[in-house]
Amino acid sequence: MGFPRPRVVVSACLGFAACRYDGSLIPHRVVEAMGRYVEFIPVCPEVEIGLGTPRPPVRLVQEKGTVRLMQPDTGKDLTEAMQRFARAFLDRLPPVDGFLLKNRSPSCAVKDAMVYTADGMRGPGLRAGLFAEAVLERFGDLPVEDEGRLTNRSIREHFFTAIFALAALRETLEEGRMKDLVAFHTRYKLLLMAYSPRRLGELGRIVANPERAPLETVRARYAAAFRAALRHPPRRPVVVNALLHAFGYFSDRLSRAEKAHFLETVAAYRARRLPLSTPLALLRSWTARFDEPYLRQQAFLLPFPEELISLEDSGRGEGWV
Repeated sequence: MGFPRPRVVVSACLGFAACRYDGSLIPHRVVEAMGRYVEFIPVCPEVEIGLGTPRPPVRLVQEKGTVRLMQPDTGKDLTEAMQRFARAFLDRLPPVDGFLLKNRSPSCAVKDAMVYTADGMRGPGLRAGLFAEAVLERFGDLPVEDEGRLTNRSIREHFFTAIFALAALRETLEEGRMKDLVAFHTRYKLLLMAYSPRRLGELGRIVANPERAPLETVRARYAAAFRAALRHPPRRPVVVNALLHAFGYFSDRLSRAEKAHFLETVAAYRARRLPLSTPLALLRSWTARFDEPYLRQQAFLLPFPEELISLEDSGRGEGWV
């Protein structure tokens, strides 16, 4: 099964340019692994607004109820400059499938940038950086992650699943034919079942198009509902239902021991003792063994390149429920 190349905006300091405030570059194993399969669009918002490298650090400062992007050493208020750059950059982007940004950055953090008070004390709570805030406002229906959270295996696999699915949808919509959208929906039925049976039903009705809406309307509706379906990681019980649905295609052709082994594997996945890739690998092997045509085309069995599967897991962050 071939994969499209997702187009992902990435913080340039994550292995692309030595543009951190201290002049450093941050190698990241996940970003490096993605490089063979993803078209990256690197950006350093702080460099783009004219700050040098190295440079005095910037920080988010709360003043009179508003948060400003400040450079304490120089006293510069960079808020408007960053907001102008973010608008211009996002306006000229080609169609993209996701964002991978630097955590804890006052510009790029998705949710964990520190906020300070005017007198330099640590303020309450964390928030998005100023550039990331603009990304979330404009592209909140796309996968937007920081590299720190991708150390969590479940978060990482959800991010990969989403960007490769959205890249496939983007390519399908570029084809512009209804039959291509129907074929896409067929290929992603099991994946959608694993994420949201409700959304699967909604997307099926959109493709069926009983009201005979124009093709452009159908395409727009489908894209919006598909992005919504993949916006949040799926719950494990729902994934288990999709696994058992796929298993039903072989249940009368397997030995008692094989059936028991698969059900034990699914139970271990549900109990968080095994990754999802383990029961999926069993389903792929039986799909090949029995040459099952419907499952052979299902993206659920291999939603992203196998080389990106890794058992490394920090355990930090919000995993699949």
